[in-house]
Amino acid sequence: MKHIQIADTTLCREGKAFSFKEKLEIARQLEKLNTDVIELPEIQNSKTDILFVRTASSFVKQSVLSVAAGKTAQSVSDAIAALSNTARPRIRIELPTSPVGMEYICHKKPPKMLEWIDRVVKMAKEGCADVEFSATDATRAEREFLKDALITAVNAGATSVSVCDSAAEMLPDDFAAFVEEILSYISVPVGVRCANLNGLSAAAAILSVRRGAQIVKTNVDGGDTPLETFSSMVRNCGNNYGFTFGLRYTELNRIIGQIHRITDVAKNEKSSLSLASGSEYSIHLDKNDSREDIMSAATALGYDLSEEDQKSVYDEFLRVAEKKNIGAKELDAIIASAALQVPSTYTLESYVINSSNIITSSAQITLTRDANPVQGICMGDGPIDAAFLALEQIIGHHYELDDFQIQSVTEGKEAMGSAIVKLRNDGKLYSGTGISTDIIGASIKAYLNAVNKIIYEETQA
Repeated sequence: MKHIQIADTTLCREGKAFSFKEKLEIARQLEKLNTDVIELPEIQNSKTDILFVRTASSFVKQSVLSVAAGKTAQSVSDAIAALSNTARPRIRIELPTSPVGMEYICHKKPPKMLEWIDRVVKMAKEGCADVEFSATDATRAEREFLKDALITAVNAGATSVSVCDSAAEMLPDDFAAFVEEILSYISVPVGVRCANLNGLSAAAAILSVRRGAQIVKTNVDGGDTPLETFSSMVRNCGNNYGFTFGLRYTELNRIIGQIHRITDVAKNEKSSLSLASGSEYSIHLDKNDSREDIMSAATALGYDLSEEDQKSVYDEFLRVAEKKNIGAKELDAIIASAALQVPSTYTLESYVINSSNIITSSAQITLTRDANPVQGICMGDGPIDAAFLALEQIIGHHYELDDFQIQSVTEGKEAMGSAIVKLRNDGKLYSGTGISTDIIGASIKAYLNAVNKIIYEETQA
């Protein structure tokens, strides 16, 4: 049986970007699915994007993590830096090969483009053993130049190549013949990426596999070959035609459904409480775990702690772990209470919340900064959303809400509620806690606690 490698491009989709947490959760789900390759876009923000790749590397161990690069030497250097701790790293050199693409995107004529392909693949190879060359508009390239480009990439050290029909210009049988021609002169594995503009990408991909392609690029809720459709083709037809893949069939529908829910949330920009579906972190710690174990778990949750904060968190962990085992929620609370304790730039003066089932929720909040009261009034989708939007109005900045948790810490009518708010700023995670008999008050205090940490760190930079 021929094994088809699945390279998923969901995290490379154009348009609305995923939040840090959404990207991590999608990577987790693809790893659980046993996806061969998880493709990531080119590094745009050297601090945020490199942190994401390194965080994902802490739990993506079986799948290859592939980062795009190639248009500049700096993009290759950033990809190498991001993948430095990855178990199975790959650098993907994505370049146009059509006359218009080379001129418009890279400002290069064909001879100079061949020189650049040779140079950039060798540069990537020095920092990563696994290098893929991807011709992003292969079907619009002149055939002889495409051949020269692919051979140049392989001679420079590329361990695989892929060709893309980014405009969906070819019908499936013509594209399969096109791939077969490439296989006649290329010795490394060949992958295909087919745009689904005509709804024929899965057919083009499966026919290409029959002609010899070994890698298929799929996508959940995007513009490439739909993972769900292609998986069904392999499952239904694979035995008859002699091919299979390593995806977990029993997990397929559940995981694709989970990713669909995440992408649906990412499309909703109306509410400050637009979060990814809650992820289940497999964190089980006790007093016998080492500091390295605790920091590894903190990294998996998305935190990047300083040496001082690591010590504070570990000391608090040991105190709490004497009484109980620690899971993800408990570790979140420990980090929120122990890491980066700072003076308060903003303090809560008062808040008024109006909410019912017949009116739109609103919040009026007064904070104090430098002994001066500042007030915000906002409406929102529920009382907590309205409160957070009012806080954003006062502070004058929108921070990405990575997570929000509420739980009771005492029992009875006067029960105390505890809230944890996790905000992300410039790629780094900050968490705050708040306790009150009113869960809205606890939530406001938790949000302010996180904001004060962000402002303090910015003033110290």
